[in-house]
Amino acid sequence: MQHQVIVSFGKDQEFDFRLGEVASGGSAAEDARQWFGREFDALECDVATPTGKILAVDRILSVAKYAGQGRFRESPEWAIKFARATAAILGRDLIRVDVANYSIGY
Repeated sequence: MQHQVIVSFGKDQEFDFRLGEVASGGSAAEDARQWFGREFDALECDVATPTGKILAVDRILSVAKYAGQGRFRESPEWAIKFARATAAILGRDLIRVDVANYSIGY
């Protein structure tokens, strides 16, 4: 399956990643969760959730938000890792990470 991950910071501020085959589920998803966990901690992300549990989508959105457009623009290797990890966790062929509206669409 081909994957496309779009990370949007608002109008005309999008990063579009077209990825080939990305392993998802199982150990690939677990590796991606661990990558997001490390990035979440390194970026000192803070997410207020009513249950206190931080879901995978919260980590994805928070890492994108705290990394900011600059990181996506200035560090393409990191940005591709972000896109591949997002695809591995969510397992969808088209994923839109809307940072400005704090939502993920398929």
